[in-house]
Amino acid sequence: MILSISPDDIRKQAILTEPKAPVSDEEMRQAVRTLLLGLGEDPDREGLRDTPKRVVKALKFLTSGYNQSLDELLNGAVFHEDTNEMVLVRDIDLFSSCEHHILPILGRAHVAYIPNGKVIGLSKIARICEMYGRRLQVQERLTQQIAHALQGLLQPQGVAVVVEATHMCMVMRGVQKPGSWTVTSSMQGVFAENVSTRQEFMALIRHTPSLH
Repeated sequence: MILSISPDDIRKQAILTEPKAPVSDEEMRQAVRTLLLGLGEDPDREGLRDTPKRVVKALKFLTSGYNQSLDELLNGAVFHEDTNEMVLVRDIDLFSSCEHHILPILGRAHVAYIPNGKVIGLSKIARICEMYGRRLQVQERLTQQIAHALQGLLQPQGVAVVVEATHMCMVMRGVQKPGSWTVTSSMQGVFAENVSTRQEFMALIRHTPSLH
């Protein structure tokens, strides 16, 4: 069963995920300063004097996806095309932040769809992954958001998304398991309904490409 989500629904979702009560940069810097004090540091020493400003700037960049919309990102790059062959963009570098600890999630995404009269600029697929990645996330939701966005924008025959990532909250703290990877997937339309289509996608993302 193909999940139908309209572009309007996706835009509403983007609006709902934006911060509800924005505060000033100065208030954010003061909050970082308070954290440094709580850690037993002296925020006035030379090495930390500009740290609150740098942290706020970094966090704003890492969560800049809240301020982006699909309309702005796509910039009209959806085209009518009479093709029904799989389109796959694999090994898309993905950087996000865990919403539980605000620590990095590092990995890659593999995104495919089978057109139904419309195609999207290939770079826009990577941009969609980037937009949703630059928010506070859990990997399961990130995977679904990428799939739902493509499904809503193109209404294709199906969408498949696999995200493979390592979570610094598992590597640097907690269970401290370096080398562990989390894999999540979202299969919609023919990828969910047709075993051979799904197997073809999985084989392609495991295949080592050659330019020779």
